[in-house]
Amino acid sequence: MLSTRLLWRTVGLAALLSTLLCIAGFVYAINQIMYPRKPAPLETAAPQEAVKPKESLASKEKIQIVALGDSLTAGTGDLTGRGYVGQAKEKLEKQLGKPVFILNNFAIPGFRTSDMLKDMESKRGIDTALADADVIMLTIGGNDLFAGGQGLFNGQSDESFDPSAAQERMPDALKRLEQIMDRIAKQNPNAVICYVGLYHPFLDIDTKREGSLLIQKWNTAAFEIANRYPNMVVVPTYDLFEVNLGKYLYTDHFHPNQDGYERIAERIAQVVK
Repeated sequence: MLSTRLLWRTVGLAALLSTLLCIAGFVYAINQIMYPRKPAPLETAAPQEAVKPKESLASKEKIQIVALGDSLTAGTGDLTGRGYVGQAKEKLEKQLGKPVFILNNFAIPGFRTSDMLKDMESKRGIDTALADADVIMLTIGGNDLFAGGQGLFNGQSDESFDPSAAQERMPDALKRLEQIMDRIAKQNPNAVICYVGLYHPFLDIDTKREGSLLIQKWNTAAFEIANRYPNMVVVPTYDLFEVNLGKYLYTDHFHPNQDGYERIAERIAQVVK
């Protein structure tokens, strides 16, 4: 009898506890429906600093040009003294509708790639000017290959063109050109860098056109180097002189005249927009 009573009490207590548990669960569920909690905010990574786009030439109030190289950048052969740098400046002013200044022109006639490298190492002002430039223009390599005609003529009465000496000088000169272009690009990764390609000044006496292949080889190598940098371009000039050599060369049969420099300046203005 006692055991039966205890059994019923245990069953009743268990039933009561189950009922209370159900009631509590029901109340909790109603509370969540009527008064839902706001979810905890998700953790987010700290916002990264926005990458500023490179300022375009069109958005600048003024444009600064820095030029370096050999006699072509110095403007030898242009009796007005402007050369392709000065004429490009004038064309860019009209094209962009804003002031364009030649900040520095470090060109020295007769310079070879080795001379330019030494100059860039010894003159601190060159790196400073390059860093401040919006447009950088350069010519170099012609004196490495042609060397004032040294070794390019076979000594016969007709003075026929012999490119073998230039071919021998080319590999080392291209290595130095690579160093020059790399230094300029690293000094100012945002400027528009225009390397003016070579033309063949002795094309009219190169009956076999052997020098043409040499010049094209040089320009192709220069293009491959320039292609590594997003803001560097090789400005082609070979075709300008190929057909109109007599029209665009100065009387020294090597440098462009005023009209020849103007054609080069036009090409640069087409690139720098």
